[in-house]
Amino acid sequence: MGARTHFVGEVQGGDGGRPGVLRDAFAEGDATVVPLVAPLAAGTWVECWCDPDGAAPPRLEVIASPGSARAALLALVREQGLDPAHPDDVERETRAILDDPGLDDPELVDRTAWPFVTVDGPGTRDLDQALYVAADGDDFIVHYAIADAAWYVRPGTALFDEALRRGASFYLPGLSVPMLPRTLSEGVVSLNPRVDRRALLFSMRVNPAGECTHTDFERVKIRSRAQLTFAQVQALLDGRDGHGIDDDHVAASLRRLHAVGDARIRADAERDLVRHHHEEIRVTLDGGEGMDFIVFSELRDEVERYGEQLSLMCNIEGARLLREGARDRDLVQPVYRVHASPQPDRIAELVAIIDAVVAHHGVPALRWDPDRESLADYLARLPRQGDQGAVGRALSRQAMLVNVRSTFSAEPGPHFGIGADVYARFSAPMREIVGVYVHKEAWEALRRAPAGADDDHLRAQVIEAANRAKERQRSLTHGANLLVLDRMFARDAALPRDARPVRRGTVMGVADRRLYVRLDQPAVDVKVYDDAFSGGSPIARVRVGDRTIDCSLGDVVGVRLAQHDPKRRRWLLELV
Repeated sequence: MGARTHFVGEVQGGDGGRPGVLRDAFAEGDATVVPLVAPLAAGTWVECWCDPDGAAPPRLEVIASPGSARAALLALVREQGLDPAHPDDVERETRAILDDPGLDDPELVDRTAWPFVTVDGPGTRDLDQALYVAADGDDFIVHYAIADAAWYVRPGTALFDEALRRGASFYLPGLSVPMLPRTLSEGVVSLNPRVDRRALLFSMRVNPAGECTHTDFERVKIRSRAQLTFAQVQALLDGRDGHGIDDDHVAASLRRLHAVGDARIRADAERDLVRHHHEEIRVTLDGGEGMDFIVFSELRDEVERYGEQLSLMCNIEGARLLREGARDRDLVQPVYRVHASPQPDRIAELVAIIDAVVAHHGVPALRWDPDRESLADYLARLPRQGDQGAVGRALSRQAMLVNVRSTFSAEPGPHFGIGADVYARFSAPMREIVGVYVHKEAWEALRRAPAGADDDHLRAQVIEAANRAKERQRSLTHGANLLVLDRMFARDAALPRDARPVRRGTVMGVADRRLYVRLDQPAVDVKVYDDAFSGGSPIARVRVGDRTIDCSLGDVVGVRLAQHDPKRRRWLLELV
């Protein structure tokens, strides 16, 4: 890789107030180096746009100051081999798309008069989905439009090759590395409000019991009427003022969303589908001069769960279309997301853990008999607050651990976590290469277009890239969590040992010579190591000062920093 016209770099040199240079931090081989006119501190991170003709000076934007949390995250991204900027050939193709976004395509069905809206978290900029729920007698017609990234990102283009190389977009606190250039993922492909956009439309008939009985597919042009947040829609449904939704057609559609979402959730409960309680733990940046981490937790709005139901239904219906098309191998080479159910021995282990924890805490009401009660019902009745809340949260965590990980596969199979006989990832085509690919395959199936000669090979590449991206995101999340702990405990280490804060938390896991503790504030997981610990899950003998006690899942404990182990890059904590 040679000099690039758009890159993210780090300032080098510049001692004594003299301007240094900006060096491309992600280049291989000959990196782009831009001399600076004004001094910037070494270690400053800058995004740079260079004029390809050299007629204008480079445009620079400082994105992280030296030593800031954002700078540490950018260094982590670099360690993972990810690049926030895209190659020049991708940028050239992107500019061509901006000049001709394909909105005059005669194959598009015009649905711009329908009252679509997007509903996402605050600050979301890559809008994948828009919704409109209509009524038809006792049934509902859920119109779910997904950004038509596959029309823009086609095999054989630099855009597709780069998306395949990345596999997905990656997310860190206050920072993302997009799969597609932002001018696409946040611009012409994103379903932004009050502008025409291409979309693949799923029109799904849902009966009062929450069952999808029929689905039609169209490639359409839509115009979202508003970019709404979960909180706005929740306020509307709760009858509270200040929601700002003054379009009667949109409001009626959102009330029908409520009805469909509730029906789907009730149907899941009747099928004993396990729904784990997910408390959203979010790490963000404070935006101040020091740019430090903030960790907070929040419960999801009901509206977020309703939107999730539509997304899941769309992915199930799309997978069924792929499976039908795959019966003729000349048409479709699908990619599915499969998730095996827990093995019986793992369920037996969970029962044994629950029995031991219940006996330790003296709470017989929290026992579980899988022959008499489904796991879904058991998890639903576990306490989250009050005297037994810590035990309930710890047992819920153990139930999650019996699950195996889902994977992408060329062969259809059930998805245990969703409760579906077949499932695929249609709902995030701007953020996942597998989304781009399955959209392409679905449209080929609908048009009965024969597959290309290299589609089998391409499918294998997509599966490999998608599974690799899942592992990379896990690694990035783990690395970001370590940075949070590094910042927190580095401040503690500056204090005398007896003056260091004692942080309360709940024991979530027990293993030989270590405990896993979820802190109350901030809500992050830490490990407590001690060679004197003995025993294992779910109860261990541990040392607390000059005492030795039995410690179990659900125990509330206090932990304090003891020392730092630089060789293993870990903070050693002690129980107090």
